[in-house]
Amino acid sequence: MALTRYFKETVQARVQADPKFRDALFTDGIETMLAGDVDNGKAILRDYIKATVGFEQLAAETGSSPKSLIRMFGPTGNPQARNLFTVISHLQRHAGLILHVTTRGQ
Repeated sequence: MALTRYFKETVQARVQADPKFRDALFTDGIETMLAGDVDNGKAILRDYIKATVGFEQLAAETGSSPKSLIRMFGPTGNPQARNLFTVISHLQRHAGLILHVTTRGQ
């Protein structure tokens, strides 16, 4: 199901207005990827990037090209671990967050 422009604009507006939502969106993207749903995790992070730092600025700050980053987080993107972790590290610094991996019993 394709997202409508209205939905994307709503998410972007909410990210700008609500820091808790913004942080939760970033965290959810990472957790979704760690849970094995890489495609949906990338989609969440793509929305987060668009609503916060933007692909142009992220590319400039990570030494990547914007097109490369857009492809990386696109539906068919298959980022190398080094590139993905570079982006995640930068997004953490940009957000002022430090993410930690913890284990939970089932």
